[in-house]
Amino acid sequence: MSNDGCGAPAQSATPADLDTQGQVVVAGKVTGGDGPVGGAYVRLLNGDGEFAGEVQASAEGDFRFYAAPGSWTVRALHKSGNGEASVTAEGPGLHQVAISVA
Repeated sequence: MSNDGCGAPAQSATPADLDTQGQVVVAGKVTGGDGPVGGAYVRLLNGDGEFAGEVQASAEGDFRFYAAPGSWTVRALHKSGNGEASVTAEGPGLHQVAISVA
C-alpha cells in the first residue's frame, strides 16, 4: 500500500492479544457512515494538544501508535470528513480508541 509520499507509515489491524512488550499502544479504527474509512491521516496529539505523530490508516481504517503513558487525542482527517477521540493510557498495554468521521 502506498502512503502517497507523506511519510506516514501504512497500518494494519492490531490484534486484541497483541504483546505490547511493556509499551503503551494506542490503536483503533476510523469509521464513517458507510463503515471503515481507509486512507485517513490519523494524528496523535498530547495532553497539551501538540502534535506527537501521524500515520495513515489502512484500507480497513486501522491505525496504531506507540506512545507514553498519559492523555492523548487522536484526530482523523479524511476527504469525507474529520473526527477525533480521546484516550487515557495510564500504563503499558493496548488502549483501543474508535474515531468516527463526518
